[in-house]
Amino acid sequence: MSAALFVLGVLVVAAGLAISIALHELGHLVPAKLFGVRVTQYMIGFGPTVLSRRRGETEYGVKAFPLGGYIRMIGMFPPHKGEPEGTIREDSTGLVQQMSQISADAKAYEASQYGPEDAHRTFVALSVPKKLVVMLGGPTMNLLISVLLMTVMACGIGMPAVTPTVQAVSECVLPADAPADADCEGEQEAPALAAGIRPGDTLESIDGHEIEAWSDVTEAVRTSGDRTVPVIVERDGETLHLEATPIVDARPVLDEEGAAVRDAEGELVTEQVGFLGVSGTPDLVPQSPAVVPELAWTTFSRTGELILTLPVRLYEVGQAAFGSTERDPDGPLGVVGVSRLAGEVAAADQPGFEVREKVGTMVSMLASLNMALFVFNLVPLLPLDGGHVAGALAEGARRLLARLRGRSDPGPVDMSRLLPLTNAVALVFLLMTVLLLYADIVEPITLFP
Repeated sequence: MSAALFVLGVLVVAAGLAISIALHELGHLVPAKLFGVRVTQYMIGFGPTVLSRRRGETEYGVKAFPLGGYIRMIGMFPPHKGEPEGTIREDSTGLVQQMSQISADAKAYEASQYGPEDAHRTFVALSVPKKLVVMLGGPTMNLLISVLLMTVMACGIGMPAVTPTVQAVSECVLPADAPADADCEGEQEAPALAAGIRPGDTLESIDGHEIEAWSDVTEAVRTSGDRTVPVIVERDGETLHLEATPIVDARPVLDEEGAAVRDAEGELVTEQVGFLGVSGTPDLVPQSPAVVPELAWTTFSRTGELILTLPVRLYEVGQAAFGSTERDPDGPLGVVGVSRLAGEVAAADQPGFEVREKVGTMVSMLASLNMALFVFNLVPLLPLDGGHVAGALAEGARRLLARLRGRSDPGPVDMSRLLPLTNAVALVFLLMTVLLLYADIVEPITLFP
């Protein structure tokens, strides 16, 4: 494995992830500024500031740990109503008093960041629809990036598929459940071999059916019975007209994806159909843009399932990291794990896994990462975007209910009251990050074990 290529793969995915984070925050920044909110910071990463420049009223910069980003808008919490800042009611005790004090301190800090002249430029002053646009702008940007990368992958680079170019020709007709090392002694010669079809031939027509995909080959052969049918192939730039006589034999039933169907006992399900004895060549085949919505939905569904089962998946990661169980290759990964896989892809020296396949895999990884950022940020918990979205929806519902009851406007929802819960969620995320970091080091997931 080339160390230089490994590092290159890590850098490519790291740069792609950094750009995705930057565009995510841009998805928040642009609508916030369009709606007149005063944005004081646009930062990529966390920790100490490495580089920054002020443009107008906003500081743009990069921080030491590029594992996320944020924009800082003034007035995220509503101002105090009728009480001096920091006041706690005398009937508040214990946990309630502590939570109220945290809320009061947060409001006091927010209020110190702007004057009365900017009160109309706060986030909390926005209407509910505008709040939703600002908070959904980031995740939506990740969704668009993911769909764009999927389009590049599916329509430009191509998706894995079997092409009508013959990879191998069977020497004889073996039973459908014959072992891979079975020999041909005493068995009937395969129809394709008898017809003169050779590896490298491209099948263009079988029994008058034009061949565009491997599924066309399967359908034409299986429905041909045992008749002698014309077969047209292209070999070294020359068109050859051949004749083949498929045999009717017990062959596996195929599902919609072309995989063999098995029964409850694991036995192959077979049917009597035509058999020719050729196999196609796996390759990356560009697809129609029409496949992108289905591809995006499949990726979204799988990501959503992963996030919904995240506590269980993290428990399994912990068992693998600290116990003797094997790690699920489809489980969650941390930054180190993703970087390792990217390096393996770039440095891989595997037959049939060349530059085009490597680029496609990299693009697919970045598409999946952006879909993960989209779905994860919709979780309705602070400090995620979904928590602010939930707060805006609650505010809209409360105001609508007040209007229907003929009551006065209750004002914005005070999200500062949820700061203790926000800190708890942030701590859980930190522990999750540490666990995945440790697991990625001691029990890594690899593409080529």
